[in-house]
Parts: sequence; structure tokens; C-alpha cells
Amino acid sequence: MLFEKRKPLILLLLPALALLGLLTAYPILSVIWNAFGEVDRNGQHYQFVGLANFNALFDDFFFRAAISNTVVFTVVASLAQVLLGLWLALLFNRRFPGRRFALPLLIYPMMISTMVCSAIWRAWYHYDYGLLNTVLVALGLPAQEWLFNPHLALYVIVLVDTWQWTPMAFLIILAGLQSIPKDIGEAALVDGARGWRSFIYIALPLIKKQLMLAFLLRSIDTFRLFDKVYVLTGGGPGNSTETLSMFVYKYGFRFFDLGMASASALVMLVISLLMTLFYARKAMQGGKK
Repeated sequence: MLFEKRKPLILLLLPALALLGLLTAYPILSVIWNAFGEVDRNGQHYQFVGLANFNALFDDFFFRAAISNTVVFTVVASLAQVLLGLWLALLFNRRFPGRRFALPLLIYPMMISTMVCSAIWRAWYHYDYGLLNTVLVALGLPAQEWLFNPHLALYVIVLVDTWQWTPMAFLIILAGLQSIPKDIGEAALVDGARGWRSFIYIALPLIKKQLMLAFLLRSIDTFRLFDKVYVLTGGGPGNSTETLSMFVYKYGFRFFDLGMASASALVMLVISLLMTLFYARKAMQGGKK
């Protein structure tokens, strides 16, 4: 009887469930299966090897370097984007001349393709003809090898990602600031809370969820960084900008080692899930309070 009542609902959900299974469940199960085996280049012969791929993976210097690069990029880029987004949100939360014209310009980088964004910055970083080196030379400073300096290249990509995706953090935080009831701010003014004191003790606790959401979304997105590295440096110079996604790509599509590629992809998946669960738990604890 219950099935008969819910039969139309189940029939409506079946196409979505089939699509979800095809595009999400099947690839994840395939990665898990390949991570514990040795697969030939054609994908026709499979031999179960247990944890051998993971043992080789964590003994691999390049994999450890990719984890280090990914963690550094994720932390630096996410913090920079959230902090800069917070500062911009505080600025745009009040009215000033030209605000409605400045807002579309501010969010414009987020609207363009990542490949286009990377191509723009690659031209700006060019050693001989790039905009940045032209400015430096005009100021009497030496030109920099932005994309070829192993100590600088990773942070150069951080700058590109921050330029493109700070608007996302900005919009999330601005929405949180504008959702604060005006009477709370007015009551704070009556009690003598002004400026930074009002922000720290009134606004900041009320937008904590928005800050956490912005940091979660940006940290997950930066953790799986691939496209900007692929376009700007290809993982070089050396392996100074090689991220986990780039490592998976190289093993899967250059070396055709599906076992190692799947094992490293599975490690990425587990870390991403742990990050999501951590932030979800923090959000639930904040909601209970």
C-alpha cells in the first residue's frame, strides 16, 4: 500500500538516480577497484595487488611533494580569499558613490572561464612582454621570472586563483552582513559599540556561518586545483607547483598507470571527505549554540 502511494514519486526520481549512479557512483567505485589492483594500459587485464599501490605511493617523493604543494596552496589561497572577501564585504556593506558600478566589475573575474583567466595571467607574467615586468622595469626594479622561479611559482598561481575567486567569498560574506537586522546595529550604537568594536563583538559572531561556508567552498575548490597549474606551469619548474590533481593526471594520462592514479585519486577523495565532515560538524555545533 505504501509502495503504491509512493510509486509516482519513485518513478520521478528514477532518471535522476540513474544519472547520479552513472556519473558519480560508478566512477568512484571504479577508482576504488583500480586503486587496489594493477591495470594494463588498455584496461583489459586486472590483477589484485592489495595495498601495494598505496605503499608505493607514500614512498614516492613526488607524491609527498604534491601533497605539500596542495596543502600550502589550499591554506594560503583559501585564507587570502576569505580575508580579502571579508574586507571587501565590509567596504561594500555601506553606501558610497559608484558602488553599483564597482560591484559588477568586482565580480567580473569570477564570471570568466578559468582557461581564459589563466591565459590572461600567463600573458601578464611573460618575462619580456608581460605587464607585471613592464611595470617593475618602469619603476627601476629587476624583472622577475614569475613562472620559472621554483620559490615563487606556487604563490604566483595563488595570486591568479585569488584574483578569480575572491568574489565568491565576498558575495557569501556580504550576504551574511546584509542579513544582520538593522535594529541590532542601532542597539550596539546606543550601547557605545562603534567601529571595530562593533564588528568584532556584533557582526563577526553573526556571520560566522557565512565565513565558515566561504572557507569550506574555497578550501575544497583549491584542494583539487588542476586547470591553472596545467595552463601556467604544467607542474614545474621541477615539481614546485605539482598538485595532487596534476599528479593523478600525469600517472593516469601520461604514464598510463591506472593503479597508482586511482590510489592517489582515492587519497584525494578521502581528504576531501574529511575536510567536509570537519566543517559540517563545526557548522552543526554552531547551529546548536
